[in-house]
Amino acid sequence: MAVNGILGIKMGMTQFFAPDGEAVPCTVLQAGPCVVVQKRSAEKDGYEAVQLGLVEFVKAQRVNKPMTGHFKKANVPPVRLLGEVRLQASDEDTKVGDRVLVDRFEPGEFVDVTGVSKGRGFAGGVKRWHYRGGDATHGSMFHRAPGGIGASSFPSRVWKAQHFPGHMGNAQVTAKNLRVVKVDAEENILLVCGAVPGPQGGYIMIRKSKKAKKK
Repeated sequence: MAVNGILGIKMGMTQFFAPDGEAVPCTVLQAGPCVVVQKRSAEKDGYEAVQLGLVEFVKAQRVNKPMTGHFKKANVPPVRLLGEVRLQASDEDTKVGDRVLVDRFEPGEFVDVTGVSKGRGFAGGVKRWHYRGGDATHGSMFHRAPGGIGASSFPSRVWKAQHFPGHMGNAQVTAKNLRVVKVDAEENILLVCGAVPGPQGGYIMIRKSKKAKKK
């Protein structure tokens, strides 16, 4: 069973020039290095997966006693970020303590990137749900209000899950089918085509796409 993903950090955006001269907008991701901290089996846990740790320095006093014992059992140094990745069928035998590097990905394949989107705080309907709003001039007193939220005779109530103003962002988002443009194994750098959720410096999870679209 082989590891199907890797943990990383969003470094920022740049552009990559294709051989035909086209400028491709790309996101630079630091993918790994990671280490296998724990392995889950179908016999014991009901599914095949591994717990990955992003190799990043963390002070010993920042790690509590339960996690210190967890890392000591795996015989790996403490890490700042942990994440679980499913295993896929392969001849490779993944064990606790194995290193997971960016060379698992190849240019041209597609990946799904999961991160936490930027928090926007409290937002109204126009910003949060892209409501059109009312007229901006000619004495109108209806500009950025949500408008009608229910119906008249039927059902005579507000629909369930109606879009309202509220907290925007700061939620887990997955960008699917992003094409890998370049892999730099020496610097643990992965370039993917398009945007990735989250701020610069935010932690992300990169998995090989399950439903890759051929382009």
